[in-house]
Parts: sequence; C-alpha cells; structure tokens
Amino acid sequence: MALGRSHIVTGRKARKFCTAMLAWLDQKTEIVEHADQSSQYFEPAHAAYYGGRPGQPLKLMLQARSDFLSIWRRADYREHVAEFKLLGRQLVIVNSPEAIRYVVAKRHENFERKTPQMRRALEYLLGDGLFISDKETWKQRRPLVSDIVHKNRVPAFGSIMQNTASELADRWQSLGEGAEVNALFEMAGLTAEIISRSVFGNDLGEEGANAVTEGFASYQSLVDSVNFGYFLGFDEGLPIIRTPSLNRSVKRIHRIIDQVIEDHLAGKGDNSSMVELLIRRQQRNPELKLDVVALRNEAATIFMAGHETTAATLTWAWYLLAGAPWVEEAVHAEIEAVCGDRVPSIDDVAKLDWCRAVIEETLRLYPPVPILARQVAEPDQIGDVKIRKAALVLIVPWILHRTDSLFPEPHRFYPERFLGAARPAPYSYIPFAAGPRVCPGLQFGLTEAILCLAILAQRFRVRVRDGHKVQPQCRLTLRPRDGMPVTVHRRRG
Repeated sequence: MALGRSHIVTGRKARKFCTAMLAWLDQKTEIVEHADQSSQYFEPAHAAYYGGRPGQPLKLMLQARSDFLSIWRRADYREHVAEFKLLGRQLVIVNSPEAIRYVVAKRHENFERKTPQMRRALEYLLGDGLFISDKETWKQRRPLVSDIVHKNRVPAFGSIMQNTASELADRWQSLGEGAEVNALFEMAGLTAEIISRSVFGNDLGEEGANAVTEGFASYQSLVDSVNFGYFLGFDEGLPIIRTPSLNRSVKRIHRIIDQVIEDHLAGKGDNSSMVELLIRRQQRNPELKLDVVALRNEAATIFMAGHETTAATLTWAWYLLAGAPWVEEAVHAEIEAVCGDRVPSIDDVAKLDWCRAVIEETLRLYPPVPILARQVAEPDQIGDVKIRKAALVLIVPWILHRTDSLFPEPHRFYPERFLGAARPAPYSYIPFAAGPRVCPGLQFGLTEAILCLAILAQRFRVRVRDGHKVQPQCRLTLRPRDGMPVTVHRRRG
C-alpha cells in the first residue's frame, strides 16, 4: 500500500508539473476591443500591451512564435530607437520617422537585405523573386517589375477590377439575404481572380483561384514565425523543414503558375497581361536571364503580393465598417452621390474620398506586412545606437501606426484623419514600406481595394457573425485568426 501511495503522489506531481509547463509554453494573447455607438467610438481588435517580466528571452520568443503582435510593451509605442539582445543576437527597434528615413532611404543599401526568417520562409515558394532578392538581382529586376505595375498602367486594369467585383456581387446576391460567408476567403478569391486576369491575362477560374488561395493560406500556417537557427548563431538562419504538407502547398501553387507561363511561351497568352510584358522584355533583353524559373518567381511574387495583401485589407475593412455603422453610412452616401445607380468604375476612384479614407485607415490599423525587418550588411549607427554586422533592424508599422505622437487616439478607427488635405508626416505611415523598396504595386493595390469596396458596399452591408471574436494574427502577413465569418445583407439590387 505504501508503494502504491508513493506512485500516486509521484503521478500527481508529474501531472502538476506537465500542466504548469504546458501553460507556460502555451502563450495566450489578450485582445482588446471597445465600441461605443453613442459617442461614435470604435477601437477594433488589437493585442494588449505585453506585461511579461523582463529577462525571459525564451518566453518572449515563444510568445513571438505564437503572435508577433503581442510582444510589445506600452513603452514600445513611442518615437524612439532601442536595442535589446536575444540569446546574444542584437535586435534594434526603429520607431522614429527620421530614423526610419535613415534606414530605408539614406542608407538603404546597408539595410536592404531581408531577414533570414523572411528569406528562409519564402525562398521555397518565391525563389529569387523581387520581394526577397537583393544586390544585383534586385537592381536588375526592380525597374522591370516596377514598369509592369506602374501607376500609369493601372487604368488599363480598371475593367478587370470592376467586372470581377461585380461578378462577386452577383454571386452574393444569389446566396440570399443574411447568407454567411468567410470574408477572408471571399476577398482572397476576388483578388486572386483580379490579379490572375491582370498578371496572366486570362481567367484563373474558381478551381485555380481556390487552389492558389488555399495553397498560400496553408503555406503561411506551416511556416514557422521565428527562425531559431539565426538566434543560435547562424547568420543565414537554417532552411525550413520541407514537410510533405509544405511540399503539397508549394506544388499546388507552382503547378498553376507554371502552366500559365508555359501557355504564354507557346503563344497562347493575352498580349496585355503583365506576365506577357515580362516575356517580351526578356526577348528584347536576353541579358536579363529571365528563364522559365525566374519568370515563375517574379509572376508568383507579383501574384502573392497583389492577391494576399489586398484580400487582407478588404477583409479588415468589412470588419471596421461593421463596427462603425456611422462611417458605413457616410460611405454609402458618397457612393450614391458619385455613382447613383450605376456600378462604380475606376474613373470614380478619385472622387470616392470616404472609400479611400476607410482603406487608408484600414492600412494604418492593420498593415498587411506589419513587420519590416532587415539584416545589417555592415556595422552602422542609428541615432545613438551602434549596430553590429548581421544584427536585425525591425521597423514595425503595427507599432509606428499606433504611436500616439504621430496618430492621436492611435487605436481608434477614425478614417476622418485621412480626409482633406492633411497627410501623415513622411515615414510615419508606411503600409507599403518606403524608400527604394516601396511596394511597386502600391497604386494597383490601393485602387483595387477602393474600387472593390465601393462596388460591394453599394449593394451590401457586411456584419461579423454574432459571437465571433476577431483576433489579428501575424504570420507572413496580417490576417484575422480563423478567418472572418460574416453575414451579407442586401442594400439594393
């Protein structure tokens, strides 16, 4: 009996220890959200300030691995440059417009290289595509891609945006009043089809669009948010483990993009598509060395950047409008005043001030890429902080855009701050990055988001499903955890 009691006590202790360990490893994120209809105040979902004890690097890394947006203390949300060490590796937080200008513009060649985490996370999918390339490869291809998605070309794709968004509106109409859909999935399908028709010159089709959308969603969920190899002393980090699930996700995406490029090379492509322009440019300039693999890398980069970021922005915009019906009313009134009963077109975008302000405020609160991290090429100095070679410099739009001295009431959804002539101070608002590495598709994505919002808002109100708790989650991009289940309600049509 004594032996039995001894085993019982030991078992209890073991279970208690395991429970405590699992609780320590399972890092939870506290979400803050507040709305007051009477005062027209809406503070949408965001992580609470981090309150963990200093000097616990492992716990901080586990928290970052779970949710990179929840590791920031209240003191981080101010204009400053600060450094700290994680397992001996120097990390520098740059949250001052002037210091950001130094990093991304004045000394961009020393800070141009993406972090080992980002390079390792995306190299399997995008190869040496523009987003993660640097040095000569980046210098050679940046003008090429910039020309293809230049703002002067955006009007040529206006009818694609209008027709594709209208097709989605018709499908929503057929679902019936109050139908429930996942807004993130719906917006991903919409933007995938728009970018497909623009980049590839033909319909991707529902099956192809879904395959790419689901493939990239799966890829994001499978790639680790932290490359532990870098913090253990490997300057280049460690390659990601290519599991069978990860392989399947990549193959689904590559198979579709490869087939489209091969069709173009065989003369079956649309002459106005972006990828056709890439191919013709290569034919005129063989020194570019854009073989099929390089073409796929750039096409995949344009596709992923253009589809994923705009889909996330539109999803967050529906959530914000649902929480601030007074803003939604202003949007509806503007669409009616500018467009009447006709479908909004690209020619209307310049007049849709409220729609633009909503999208710009959405990008402030939920920047698609909330962390811009760079690996230092050579020792440098930012402000009073001396930077070591191979250190990580972190510019965090999530923090920058929520800094009170730059944006009063920073956690509040207040699109009025983007109405009128007033603009944010330079380098204080960077949802598309800044400097030479600013997103080349900025105008394409901004125009697409405004126009799609107007076309769908003209005919529908969107409401978050009752009981659903919205939580931002940072993987490769900023998405709502578990998507955004919503109900769709007809306004007219």
